[in-house]
Amino acid sequence: MSGIMLNFAGVSAATVPGAPTIGTATATGKTTATVSFTAPANNGGSVITSYTATSSPAGGTGTLSQAGSGTITVTGLTAGTSYTFTVTATNAIGASAPSAASNSITTLNPPSSINYLIVAGGAGGGSPAGGGGGAGGFVTGSSGGVDTGTSFSVTVGAGGSDTGGNQTAPGGQGGNSSISGVNSATGGGGGGSGSADNPGNGGSGGGSGANRGTAGGLGTAGQGNNGGSSANGVPPYGGGGGGGGASAAGGDGPAVGGAGGSGSFYSVANGYFSGGGGASGTVQGAAAGAGGLGGGGAGSVGNGNAGSANTGGGGGGAGNSGANTSGAGGSGIVIISYSNTFDNAVSFSGASFSNSGGNKIYTFSSSGSITF
Repeated sequence: MSGIMLNFAGVSAATVPGAPTIGTATATGKTTATVSFTAPANNGGSVITSYTATSSPAGGTGTLSQAGSGTITVTGLTAGTSYTFTVTATNAIGASAPSAASNSITTLNPPSSINYLIVAGGAGGGSPAGGGGGAGGFVTGSSGGVDTGTSFSVTVGAGGSDTGGNQTAPGGQGGNSSISGVNSATGGGGGGSGSADNPGNGGSGGGSGANRGTAGGLGTAGQGNNGGSSANGVPPYGGGGGGGGASAAGGDGPAVGGAGGSGSFYSVANGYFSGGGGASGTVQGAAAGAGGLGGGGAGSVGNGNAGSANTGGGGGGAGNSGANTSGAGGSGIVIISYSNTFDNAVSFSGASFSNSGGNKIYTFSSSGSITF
């Protein structure tokens, strides 16, 4: 039999769902984002099986297989690019019309590399008739391998201690500084004592104690220089050797104390770092050599001066009197910088932030961390 039509009154054919309601888009990486949405009230008479987010400009998509509201992860985006997103719902019949466009986001764009300065803690000077403390190691460079989520732990070395009431002591060694997985710098070597010559090795070496006629401590290759030697023990007694610095060895001690070796200039910070401490003078009261440009102290027949904080400068040696104490070394510093053309989200602790000379600069005056 032909020409027969069956009509089921009140039964409607299923259709595509209504459009979802767009939520918030959030950049989560260089090539990823998330997009939230609310399910449509009308599923078209057929259970919704999935939702698809699409980027504008094209290139990024993501799918979430479920019936209700949620958040979709979108991949395939380009770093440092602005996007909006729409979401469609799909059931057995097909895809819905797209939602309204989301808010605009810009994908993250961390730097491909960082530049750094690592300065270790400077050492204390020796006592009595002490040599100058060696400067903390001075290390610069750049490191690749930076991506979203990359984290670096930063250690800033303390300055070496002064000699206090111990009158036959070398200055305390400076503490090491480092950026985890990148590089490190060695703390300065303590200045030697005129009573028991014992200059330390380190980033830069400590100066020899006065009257000893011996060589200063050794510096670390690529980080600093040797400490100065002292005059021999023939009266009138000579001065101690100056602590080594980042760009020069400590001065030798003739009749007056040897000068601390000069520090090195770092343009990003517009300053000098890692100068050696000056040595004590003679018992006749001659002035000690000046400290290095990084903040090294100068010893005399009085107390030695301390190295400046956060320069890695060495402390000055104490004078010949048993009542004198040496200067403590200055603490170190770590600086991380990169071009400010990069747009990135950074969290950090232990540092101050600045923009200068086309760079984003994080200056660590104490230990901390930075995460891109």
